[in-house]
Amino acid sequence: MRVLLAVDGSAYSDAAVEEVARRPWPPNSELRVISAFEISLNIGLDFWTMPPDYFEKLEKGARERAKRAVDSALTKLESIKDKTLKVSSDVVEGSPLPAIVEEADRWQADLIVMGSRGLGAWNRLLLGSVSSGVVHHAHCSVEIVRKPRPDKP
Repeated sequence: MRVLLAVDGSAYSDAAVEEVARRPWPPNSELRVISAFEISLNIGLDFWTMPPDYFEKLEKGARERAKRAVDSALTKLESIKDKTLKVSSDVVEGSPLPAIVEEADRWQADLIVMGSRGLGAWNRLLLGSVSSGVVHHAHCSVEIVRKPRPDKP
């Protein structure tokens, strides 16, 4: 089984990592941990007033945040008892929704596991949801892991 674990460093992402770590997987399964990043630009920003290395620094910062999310997930996954589980990782450039779906297709994932952002109905309507988009566009199974509420064990 090939499992793609998409992480972003959020508490919801951490819940997905914990779910993957505690679960038994079929022998010789593969786990690929990825984090996607994109450079966010502020509308109305006067780009000609920016220093020449502005975009380079933006990209470097976004890439480093994605790498930290992957590294954090890999550290948490060290608790997996099954040493036959082959674990790999990558940082993928691009908007998270298409980047996750494309990586799952490229790597031929059987399952994508990711956290839910837990947006309310109004925010989801206005902003959309990466997890919802992955569910609707992925060509494999998708598991969305919710972060447990503080009042529930």
